[in-house]
Amino acid sequence: MARWIKILEPLSILSLIGCGIWIFYGTPIESEMGFVQKIMYLHVPSVIVTYTAFFVVFAFSIAYLWKRDIMFDQVAKSSAEIGEVFCALVLITGAIWGKPTWGTYWVWDARLTTTLLLFLIFAGYFLLRSFTKERERAARLAAVLGIIGFLDIPIIHKSVEWWRTLHQPTTLFKVEATGEAKPAMPMELLLPLLVTMGAMLIFYFYLLLLRIQTEKQYHTLQELIANNEGG
Repeated sequence: MARWIKILEPLSILSLIGCGIWIFYGTPIESEMGFVQKIMYLHVPSVIVTYTAFFVVFAFSIAYLWKRDIMFDQVAKSSAEIGEVFCALVLITGAIWGKPTWGTYWVWDARLTTTLLLFLIFAGYFLLRSFTKERERAARLAAVLGIIGFLDIPIIHKSVEWWRTLHQPTTLFKVEATGEAKPAMPMELLLPLLVTMGAMLIFYFYLLLLRIQTEKQYHTLQELIANNEGG
């Protein structure tokens, strides 16, 4: 794990810096929204990282309930922390983007509301962990809530189709009448967006490995303290 952390650390930093320079100096100004459209390159990748992080919580929570292996809980907890940070970033960047686009920072739009609900569910996830003293019971209850919380993500994704909403449908690709998927935006906007999404995912995996390593060290320290007190 330490080897991968050493590889991903410079890779994630350099890729994010490179994407930042490309976005600010190499991408065109969008004709309708102007410069503020560039926040898309932070907002959309943050959404992808949020979805990925909470999917990892979902998968490893199921694995923990099945196998009761503490390692699975450590991965789920670590990924939930990162996902919560990026979910907050999604809400903040969305509000900043919404002000010039909709004339207000917040509306009770279906996608905004369900995203806020996701954030609150995982805030409850951490409160549950902090208020439940028994380690295994906290892990078990958090796993159940993590699984339930992830089920909000398909609702978020489909909300623009199920309800009337200010949000536009997916902006990456659109399906033609022939069934062929084509880019929904010019390549000079799509390519840097896809590259930035890749860079953000690399950054996520770096943070995940780093946080898992810290969680393992904390767990080892707690065991040593417990053994010393018992002795």
